[in-house]
Amino acid sequence: MKIGELATATGVSVRLLRYYEEQGLLASSRLDSGHRRYDDSAPDVVRRIRSLLDAGLPTRVIRDLQPCVRQDGTVAACKLETLQEHLRGLDDRISALSETRTSLAGLISAARPDEPALV
Repeated sequence: MKIGELATATGVSVRLLRYYEEQGLLASSRLDSGHRRYDDSAPDVVRRIRSLLDAGLPTRVIRDLQPCVRQDGTVAACKLETLQEHLRGLDDRISALSETRTSLAGLISAARPDEPALV
């Protein structure tokens, strides 16, 4: 399939598909005319990429994970440590944001003592 067809099939822009290819996430071949050609599995690959991006993983990590991603989109244990590391990073960021929010809410409450505290 051509890049426009892949974009239509997946709802992902042509520009983003080119980016995925540049990042080594998506493979294509070139026709004599220079146009990209994707095999029939490309829509599934793009959906898996989108799913991993939605999970907060950067493209460099997705590239490393690809050999361990099964057809159903689950990740084999070979990269479990990488996923756990990213989960710990998210937990750390959530904790830091929660502390920041508490501090900011305290500042607001102190400035407006007659209004109910922000939770």
